[in-house]
Amino acid sequence: MGGGLILDGKQWLGRGAAGEIGHVVVKRGGARCTCGRRGCMEAYAGRLAMEIKARKEVKKGAKTDLFRIMEEHGRDRLTSGIWERALEHGDDLATTLIDRAVRALGVGIASSVNLIDPEAVIIGGGLGERLGNKYVHRIAQRMHPHLFVDDRPPEMRLAALGDLGGAIGAAQLVDKRIAAPVS
Repeated sequence: MGGGLILDGKQWLGRGAAGEIGHVVVKRGGARCTCGRRGCMEAYAGRLAMEIKARKEVKKGAKTDLFRIMEEHGRDRLTSGIWERALEHGDDLATTLIDRAVRALGVGIASSVNLIDPEAVIIGGGLGERLGNKYVHRIAQRMHPHLFVDDRPPEMRLAALGDLGGAIGAAQLVDKRIAAPVS
């Protein structure tokens, strides 16, 4: 899960790790994150963590079309499109894991909003792009009960650049560094 902070129109880096929203703890002692810690939002809502959980549930006997769809499309990972197709077909495991992700995102984003009180929260990435405004609305609904100032929630938007947002942002950072005068 990527994240970034824009404060007063500028990217905020803090001491170098600002914006790591995926590592906001949403459940103390919760699911193991790929970073090695427990309870991170990423452990519930990151696509890799969701795939790991789906594989564990299948080993325990859960039924799902996720991996059949993956194979049919010649993939070796559960892409956003695979999740979307499984949801469209009413796959119970996919629905359960997306619901779990939405709950975690609601809690984690609310905690971040309570800390910095931003004007807007932008949801992007593959799942954001594939699942669209309905997904963003569900996250906003799950976020709202956890807000300290719940009569002024931030605007929730879907990222305009979709999955390319991170690549475009990285290219712009490199471009700025190349263009910056060396001192």
